[in-house]
Amino acid sequence: MTEGRTGKYPTAPREDRTEVFHGHVVVDPYRWLEDSGDERTRAWVAAQDALYDAERAAWPHLEKWQVALARLHAFPLSSVPRPRGDRVFFTHREPGAEHPVLLVAEHGAVRPLVDPLALDPGGRTVLEAWHPSVEGDLLAFQVSAAGMEDCALRVIDVATGAVVDGPVDRVRRTPVVWLPGGRAYYVRRLHPRLNPGEERYHRRVFLHRVGADPEDDVLVFGEGREKTSFHTVALTSDGRWLSVSSAVGTRPATDLWLADLTDVDGLDGAPGQPRLRAVRTGTPARSRLRIAPGTAPGDPIWLRTDLDAPRGRIVVTTPAATAPGTAGAETGVERWRTLIPERPDAVLEDFAPLHGPALPRPLALVSWTRHAVSEITLHDLADGRELAEVPLPGRGTLGRFATRPEGGHEVWFGYHDHVTPPTVLRYDARTGTLEVWPCPAAPVTASASRAPVPSGAPGVFPASVPGSPAACPAASLPSPEPGSVTTTQVAFPSRDGVMVRMFVLSPHGVPDRRRPAILTGYGGFGTSMTPAYTPQALAWVRAGGVYAIACLRGGGEEGEEWHRAGTGVRKQNVFDDFDAATDLLIGQGWTAPDRLGVLGESNGGLLAAAALTQHPDKYAAVVCVSPLLDMLAYERLGMGPSWRAEYGTVRDPGEFRALLAYSPYHRVREGLPYPPVLFAVADGDTRVDPGHSRKMCALLQHASAGPGPVLHRLDRGVGHGARSVSAKLRLLADVVAFLARHCGLDPVGLP
Repeated sequence: MTEGRTGKYPTAPREDRTEVFHGHVVVDPYRWLEDSGDERTRAWVAAQDALYDAERAAWPHLEKWQVALARLHAFPLSSVPRPRGDRVFFTHREPGAEHPVLLVAEHGAVRPLVDPLALDPGGRTVLEAWHPSVEGDLLAFQVSAAGMEDCALRVIDVATGAVVDGPVDRVRRTPVVWLPGGRAYYVRRLHPRLNPGEERYHRRVFLHRVGADPEDDVLVFGEGREKTSFHTVALTSDGRWLSVSSAVGTRPATDLWLADLTDVDGLDGAPGQPRLRAVRTGTPARSRLRIAPGTAPGDPIWLRTDLDAPRGRIVVTTPAATAPGTAGAETGVERWRTLIPERPDAVLEDFAPLHGPALPRPLALVSWTRHAVSEITLHDLADGRELAEVPLPGRGTLGRFATRPEGGHEVWFGYHDHVTPPTVLRYDARTGTLEVWPCPAAPVTASASRAPVPSGAPGVFPASVPGSPAACPAASLPSPEPGSVTTTQVAFPSRDGVMVRMFVLSPHGVPDRRRPAILTGYGGFGTSMTPAYTPQALAWVRAGGVYAIACLRGGGEEGEEWHRAGTGVRKQNVFDDFDAATDLLIGQGWTAPDRLGVLGESNGGLLAAAALTQHPDKYAAVVCVSPLLDMLAYERLGMGPSWRAEYGTVRDPGEFRALLAYSPYHRVREGLPYPPVLFAVADGDTRVDPGHSRKMCALLQHASAGPGPVLHRLDRGVGHGARSVSAKLRLLADVVAFLARHCGLDPVGLP
């Protein structure tokens, strides 16, 4: 241990390490902490663990927060169903369960197919994705262990529960689209030996036959593309139209291709190698294609695009318009017809064409967000006329639309808001009614029923395992969380006069006194901070605090222009917006600097650290979960190369200067009284390298003249994304208890 400005902290030697960027010398005294395998790093982490445990033991009311958060998280959770043939697939998690279980409903019964807890009783294996075939006879599923997000892909026979293929490695939440006869298109990374040091990149689209060696799969797409490209595939349920989309990293631009699999002349020499024709390439716009089964070359297909419409529009074209030599392929939009135009005050989020035989005419369901709050409208699919607005249960958030692959009149989607847990809604276009999806049943999972597990297929269940005939919940939304929680949306100007919005959750609709508060945000990657059921927010407010969520530039709340206004050399706009939110909360009397905490995760952790280093006097405590912090090093750590479109690159002089100006690791100044800080990271995080937090923690422990503490919390066996419920609750309880300790919130009144 060494004596630092704020007390005793673990030893962290400062090295005379520098790097030169465009003639600018930059010091990096803790570069050695980037190496997790270095013995010095391991010793430092172990010492930080001991320090953290000692500090945590002194937090008052930690157990009270744990109990409150567990209660707020104890609700049944089902995914949007995926009907296939006479079967319906969905995941379901009972209150108190660690993970959702993948289920199938058929012939009035429900049975489990995949239970992550049976695969791994330790709870560290996560079901990342699952994909039933069109007929519902096969199902591909992906699981990852210890949070690494490197998945193993397997296929099961749904009728028997037997594993019939896999594991296929080098996949990460890949789309899987099924052809008849047990063939499927999917995305897989190339073998690491082909590109040493770049194992997480170089993705390709392949065609795989169930039971075949994946090393013999047919390469379909991706050769010659930039190494950080992400690809997705889609296929109409009749197996005719294959579409491929590709984007370089997080660049807000999608290239689209289309192939007719029934056209023999459209195959390049062998089955499985379709001749993909460009729908739209080389344009700085995001587009998403929708094609109905049974579509002929001259029939309409639809795209949701922000080309010439930063808030989104729906356009119509035809497959024939993408044929070589046509105006659609050569000049782009001449054969695009706008069906549903851009709106000036709302962002078009999703679109579902409905053309089932039970409908008198084809319809379209469209979801929008207006200042981050979801809305739905119904349109005529032929001319785009708005026919009705679909009332929603509250001011909340919708998930992506799901329909039957063969088409029809039903749409399923998730809904939640600040006080309503996630639930699944079903819209019936025949009657215009919206209702809670009537769940088939609450099944008994293998881990609860002690059902036998087939040899060689742990966690995959045969058809003989019965489900419980438990009753479904009533067709109404779950009751809002009890307790006084009022949501207010406020608008205010940022430093440059741009209007920013924020949700404020409080015991009262107006500030009645200066309360302990948490301010959070994200401001990146076009991600919108829409109303979401957040147990830590409800617990905080029910204990008497204020919880605020800022909708900053860099997000998607106001469309693509709003996103781009917070990227690259404009990233400081995000931090200025957040500072304006801080000033509003303090200026209007919601809270005070000695009672205001900041919480951010991932890119939001960068935001929290920027607030810490740019305005340390405005906050009582700061929590950064899995944050980016050294913005001159982010490109060599984790998935950093994929994010150059968002942050810029040190290789460009202007972008380097912008990165250096706000990089939290480079803004720390010795002798300043920084508030208490908690860095929470996971050793299995393959997106944001934990080295960011190790370096920043060591630097603040050395430099801060504040009372401290500066703490490092390490989760083991989990990663950046999904984790077990208990692991998530432990993290949330620690975060809330830390903020309550330093912002002065006493939770004794919590039920």
